[in-house]
Amino acid sequence: MMRRLALTTTALITLAACGGESDTAGSSSNTVTEPDTTSAPVATELAATTPPQTEPPATDPPATDPPITDPPVTEPAAAEPAPAEFTTVAALVAADRPVNLSHAGGDQAAPHSTMFAFREGIAAGADALEMDVQLTGDGVLIVQHDDTVDKTTNTTGPVGDLTLEEIQVLDNAHWFSPQCWPCQDRPAEEYIYRGIRTGDVPAPPGYAADDFRVETFRSIAESFPDHVLDVEIKGSFPDAIPVVEALAAEIAALGLTDRVIVVSFDDQLLDTFHELAPDVALSPGLTRLTDWFLNGAEIEPYFTVFQVPPFQGDIEVINADTVQRVHDEGRVVWVWPDDASTQENADFYSLLLGYGVDGIITGRPAAMVDAAAS
Repeated sequence: MMRRLALTTTALITLAACGGESDTAGSSSNTVTEPDTTSAPVATELAATTPPQTEPPATDPPATDPPITDPPVTEPAAAEPAPAEFTTVAALVAADRPVNLSHAGGDQAAPHSTMFAFREGIAAGADALEMDVQLTGDGVLIVQHDDTVDKTTNTTGPVGDLTLEEIQVLDNAHWFSPQCWPCQDRPAEEYIYRGIRTGDVPAPPGYAADDFRVETFRSIAESFPDHVLDVEIKGSFPDAIPVVEALAAEIAALGLTDRVIVVSFDDQLLDTFHELAPDVALSPGLTRLTDWFLNGAEIEPYFTVFQVPPFQGDIEVINADTVQRVHDEGRVVWVWPDDASTQENADFYSLLLGYGVDGIITGRPAAMVDAAAS
């Protein structure tokens, strides 16, 4: 067992960022409006002396009915997300079944971190929403994984060099392909949502161009008021302290303390965050997890959820023994697949569920529903 845990620790030390990636919602409510109608004029009484009726001149044009115009037909607005089954972190942790957390909205099924993806993920069966946060150049907290916009958008460059206005005009679905993501060498026709953000391609029914942009943290939090948010702070200490401060401030301003759990690979960032927001649930970072796996070190009780990948290369990180060890400490395990080509499918999700994991941060929320039902 200790040898396996030692190997596991070696794996953890080399892990990449979450997911193994190898203000207001944009939708507008479009409704069909009825044409204005007016009541028929009220008849008036005829005068006592009615002038004799005369035939109209022969030169008058024949009377014609006014043209009939139909009201414009618009696409229906996207339906509001259904209420969540688990509305707080405590309820999600205490769930009597494995929970389905959509990774960036379900990044193997829809464009990473777009409003479209988050809505589609909920519709497919996700219980909670996982996301990453960073700051724009003008200090706005956005939902963004990489520190550049290269992987998802139609341009390149550091996130920190862009203002919110500049980053939100970008096409955040430019490189999404349902056959392979992230891949930038596929046939152009595979990038099925490319051009919606820029207005070159119509949006799917119920959605708008804004649903394919980079979103702010606030817009996602306000668009899904009943859902738990699993938020990873990107970056490292001390450079990412402004992100920590911005996230703590947003959580307080929006009243999200009970429905946000925060994670980072950097334990110093987590310690700084905990000082600012001591009542927000946390997942431990790499240093704590390594010491726990290798030396059996104790981890503070406010780290309620362990979030780890299933493998690092050929080394198994998650198995029935490690899951049981976490459970013995009164905590739960959520797993994030780190190999989209082999792990983001119902069969692999079923394997993880067989180990007793408490949740999976899924690129394909619908496949997780199938796995849990099998």
